[in-house]
Amino acid sequence: MMKQVDFYFDVGSPAAYLAWTQLPRLAAETGAAVRHQPMLLGGVFQATGNQSPMNVPAKGHYMQADLERFARRYGVPFRHNPFFPINTLTLMRGATGVQLREPARLAAYVDAVFRAIWVEGRDMNDPAVVGQALAAAGFQPEVLLALTQQPEVKERLKTATQEAVARGVFGAPTFFVDGQMFWGQDRIDFVKEALL
Repeated sequence: MMKQVDFYFDVGSPAAYLAWTQLPRLAAETGAAVRHQPMLLGGVFQATGNQSPMNVPAKGHYMQADLERFARRYGVPFRHNPFFPINTLTLMRGATGVQLREPARLAAYVDAVFRAIWVEGRDMNDPAVVGQALAAAGFQPEVLLALTQQPEVKERLKTATQEAVARGVFGAPTFFVDGQMFWGQDRIDFVKEALL
């Protein structure tokens, strides 16, 4: 049976973006299937009493340098978004809706949103900017926006976030392999070991 890794993420997390860039290599090196698990990080924080490391000035300063270090190690583009924090409710409903309706396009959607936030530094709090980023990636912004307002999509994201918390998730990204939890993009080596 093929091994699998559950990848819990929110596009507002720079660490989740860095992990995202490494998932194809992880899958190729382990032969594992990646199950993408969109969740709302704000909901996770609220349920667990956690908060963004960026809310603690000394920790945030350190984290910024550390994220840049990892981006160099991985050879991927990264820049701190000047509009951070991004309210990701609509964006994560978008990911959930695409996963429900057109699962084959989920990776393209998530890639476009991550790139807009963590490479291009765009203001994804602005619906017009979101529309431009999605249109450039081949999506119809008005169709996606309508999708984010569907009760089934809203409920699925809420449920997915609650399920994540019930599994022990307190931040993003979080990985699960055979019931073992690994938090943080800097734990990918442990994820790989568990898959092998």
